[in-house]
Amino acid sequence: MLKEFKEFALKGNVLDLAIGVIIGAAFGKIVSSLVADIIMPIILLLFPNQPDFTALVWNGIKYGSFIQTVFDFLVVAISIFIFVKAINTAKNKAIKSEEVAEEAPEVDAKEELLKEIRDLLKK
Repeated sequence: MLKEFKEFALKGNVLDLAIGVIIGAAFGKIVSSLVADIIMPIILLLFPNQPDFTALVWNGIKYGSFIQTVFDFLVVAISIFIFVKAINTAKNKAIKSEEVAEEAPEVDAKEELLKEIRDLLKK
């Protein structure tokens, strides 16, 4: 049983999952800070009174809390989208600049001469 547990615990999938959970928790803190410290102050500049739906109740059903949770989720989702979009744009620019550098290799004069000879021989 100990051997089976060791095989299970040391499989790549389990380690990848553990790393993903740890990174996800750290990324969650980044997203929370992004929303609380950057996005929400911008929203408060646009809308001085922060929307608060939690007081909405109908026959004991707190549908306002649900609406508030959905609103908070949308703010976080939009923030993550903007953050990931910015990172992907920066990454794509870096990849394109690397491709441009790789696309223009210097052609040796001897190679050019050999190509000309080859082309003449083909004719």
